[in-house]
Amino acid sequence: MEGYEFKPIPAHDGGRNVVFTCEKEGADAFILRISFLPDRSREDFLAEVEYIRYLFQHGGSVSDVVSSQKGKLLEEIVHRQHTFFICLFVKAKGKMMVENHYRYREGVPLSEYFYNCGKVLGKLHEISKGYTPVQRRYSFFDKYNAEYIDQLIPDSLSLLKEKMAELLKTLEGLDMDRESFGMLHFDFNDGNYSIDFDNGQITVYDFDNSCYGWYMYELTDLWTSGVGWVQFEPDAGKRRKFMDDYFETVIEGYKSETSIDYSMLDKFPLFLKITLMEGIVDSFEVMRNNGEAPECDEELAYRIKCLEDDIPYRGFFDEIYSCEHPFEYVKRDL
Repeated sequence: MEGYEFKPIPAHDGGRNVVFTCEKEGADAFILRISFLPDRSREDFLAEVEYIRYLFQHGGSVSDVVSSQKGKLLEEIVHRQHTFFICLFVKAKGKMMVENHYRYREGVPLSEYFYNCGKVLGKLHEISKGYTPVQRRYSFFDKYNAEYIDQLIPDSLSLLKEKMAELLKTLEGLDMDRESFGMLHFDFNDGNYSIDFDNGQITVYDFDNSCYGWYMYELTDLWTSGVGWVQFEPDAGKRRKFMDDYFETVIEGYKSETSIDYSMLDKFPLFLKITLMEGIVDSFEVMRNNGEAPECDEELAYRIKCLEDDIPYRGFFDEIYSCEHPFEYVKRDL
């Protein structure tokens, strides 16, 4: 890395790493990631980089992890009895959507972007179906189980806990074969990939949350990524029409790379509830990790309301939804 200029990337809420861009004129750019929190083990990191390298070698559109001079994908530095885990990645070509002010390619319809999102995700899932790891990442139920949720979420939210327990019980009855269940990115959204605006190519990165789960979960989560394009539309009918067209295009792209059973597609409403549960759990984890007392802001209250009252489609087509204050609900105490 001699001669490279290192610039820190500003941290975001819930971020768990220190990250730098590494650039040098006339050479490839890289991303240096330094992890220092005790929330992940050496084995977790090894499993993550092994998976990324496998995806890249099998044609997945991901930022490859770079081997060190010692031939390692993960380096460790111990300083003052604290271990720092260090990885280097090839910097993805292009920009994030937000960096381009959510404008897509000049003269190209957004439908291409939606199709490509589905296509890239489908390719990753198709590769994962043949993946047998040396170092294994954790599985969905290792994190999302009734015992952990009961410890994490305040007792004052007893109805929420009951609803989550019911959801987990339903999930336990689903197929977990290779065609349905495998390694996921588990945070596939426009904050974790870049787009080459010359050709529309999407390159995925940030596999911090990768784990074993249902492919249908991640496909459903891509539906939630689409709501931002129409969240300020006051007409619920128009919002629904847009989302139907959006997801149909995503599915077309997805199916161009891999297959999905119709019985799993029928579970879409169930997995939308699971995405709500994941977001709620994440919010309480951030508060706990920051040493904060549990507090319910408008966004968290909205998610809880949708789950407690069985409001379908994350409330996006329901009267609870406000286009002036998207996905927010009146604040409540815990």
